[in-house]
Parts: sequence; C-alpha cells; structure tokens
Amino acid sequence: MSHKVTVHPSGHQFEVDDGEAILDAAMRQNIELPYGCRGGACGACTGFVVKGNVFYDEDPIALDDDMKANKQALFCVCKTSSDLEISIDEIEGQASFDIKQINCQVHSKEHLSHDVIALKINLDNNERLQYHAGQYIEFLLEDGKRRAFSIANAPHNDDVIELHIRHVKGGMFTDFLFESMPDDSRLQIQGPLGSFYLREDRHRPIIMMGGGTGFGPLKAMIEHIEHVGFDQPIHMFMGVRALRDLYMDDMAKQWIKNNSNLTFTAVLSDPMDEDNWQGETGFVHQAVANKFPQLSAFDIYMSGPPPMVNAAVDLFTTLGASKDNMFSDAFEYSADATQAIAAKK
Repeated sequence: MSHKVTVHPSGHQFEVDDGEAILDAAMRQNIELPYGCRGGACGACTGFVVKGNVFYDEDPIALDDDMKANKQALFCVCKTSSDLEISIDEIEGQASFDIKQINCQVHSKEHLSHDVIALKINLDNNERLQYHAGQYIEFLLEDGKRRAFSIANAPHNDDVIELHIRHVKGGMFTDFLFESMPDDSRLQIQGPLGSFYLREDRHRPIIMMGGGTGFGPLKAMIEHIEHVGFDQPIHMFMGVRALRDLYMDDMAKQWIKNNSNLTFTAVLSDPMDEDNWQGETGFVHQAVANKFPQLSAFDIYMSGPPPMVNAAVDLFTTLGASKDNMFSDAFEYSADATQAIAAKK
C-alpha cells in the first residue's frame, strides 16, 4: 500500500510505499530532498512533520528528544503508514545526475597512511559516472548490505573512481579490503549520492573542514576548483589524531603553491612525542573558530565523523554561520564496524 507525501513549501507530492523510507521514495521519484549519510547519523535530512506521523525501525543517532517534541524528523530513515505532510527545503541549483548501478573492477590499492587506503576502481564498458565534487557512492554487497564512501577525485578526472577508506578492524568490508581482497576483484556500485557537493553558483569565501578520511571529498572539491577556476579565498583545515594519520599533505602544499587564494592548516588532536609537532593542536573545529571568530561571511563545507560535524555546527552557529551556508558529509560507521569499535571500549 502506498501513501501520499506532500512537501512544503514547494507543494511537490510523491508516493511512499509501506516500509519505505521517505527519502528513498523521494529519490525514486526525482524529488530532491537534502541528505548525507542515509543512516540517521548526520542530520542533513532533518525537516518537520506538518501532518501525519512517522516511525523508525531503530532510534537514529541524530534525533534527540527535543527534536521529537518539536515534530522534527530524519527523512532518510523514517517511514509512515498514512498520508503525510512535511516541511523541508528542497535542493536547488546545480542539476542532479541519474543514480545508476554499475559493475566495476578494482584498478589499484595504495596505502596512504598506516590505516587508510586509496582504492581506485574502473567502471565496466568504459562507462563514466557523472557526479558533483563531494558526492559519494555505495558498494552493493552480496548480503544485501551497502557501504558508502566519498569520491576523492574531481568529476573531470574520472578515468577511475578514487575512494579513501580507513580500516576499522572488525568491520566486514574494510577487513576484506585490507586483508584479503584480490587486486582484480569485481564489485557493484550505486551512485552518485548525497547533497554534499560544491555549490559553484555561490561566490562567498569558503572554509573547508575535514576529519580523517573526510579529506577525500574535500580533495575532490579542490581539484575541481583548480580545474574550473575560483577566485574567492579558500581556507582548508584538516583534523587528525597524530602525524601518522595525516596523509597527502604534500599534495595540499602543492595546492597552496598553485593557488594564492588557498590556505591549508593541519590540526593534531593528540600528537605523539616523536611527532615533534609545532603546528596547531586540539579539535579542528576549534582551530577554525580561533582563526575566524566571525563566520557569517563564509560558506562552510565539513566532512568527517558525525561528532566532529555536530560539534562544529553547534559552535559555528554561535559565531554567525547560518544553516543555509553550512554543508556537511558526516560519515556513519556500518553496524558491524560500530559493534567492533564498541567491543574495544
């Protein structure tokens, strides 16, 4: 049985099936709702329930009691059993690309750090994936599960698709990738996905803030900026735990040489003694705030773990940043990886 969903303020309507997430139904019918992780962890899909009710199979990470009381919902994971009216701003501006399922083959695996690999894949039949810099793809696994990873190369340089993947020990997919995946493995992907991408029609100064492998989608954005030419100032901040977790910093230094409008700041939260680190320390979002105590003039792109992104949004809002000028890609661990991390605590 299907139910009608009406979106305010646009007035757009679409049908959602029993057991189907609101976002999935919207995407299936080309309704452009904002989203990020598609797992209830980042909050990018938050909107209001105007009429009707929604439910969740499991309580999502990014939905708290205050949000529930205010009739807010995470449309990437909520479902309904009746007609529904919701309020959320749809995505406007750059055209969206068709979401496709494509077979592919591993092209190469390269260690970028002690626990991060650059996985490059070739698409079958010389097919090309059209996407915006910052978007992600999902691997479709044989057991029906999915694993999402951001694309780390710019759209114009799409001979291969590059992904930066951190090894979470106990995570089914990353264990396989790091320990036993054959170099010529065949896989299936779906994409492009996500409303985190470079807004090319805006001309405000830019702050980019990443944590860990959040460097990947920001790298894609910088490469695209170099290709098309931007003249506004861009300030990139990368947060990692220790020096051994910082990768591709030589590439970042080359960006600075090529673009006088670009700055790059690495921030270590817990440097080791042997690092002899003389640079910025602490949390990366605090480093941004220390350098730019007034953020109302900036567009801000954030990519990394949900706690980092959520803390940044809370802090940056107090410094004048508005929701309309902050864009985020918050990585969500898969269930098996989350269980592996919890078991170590």
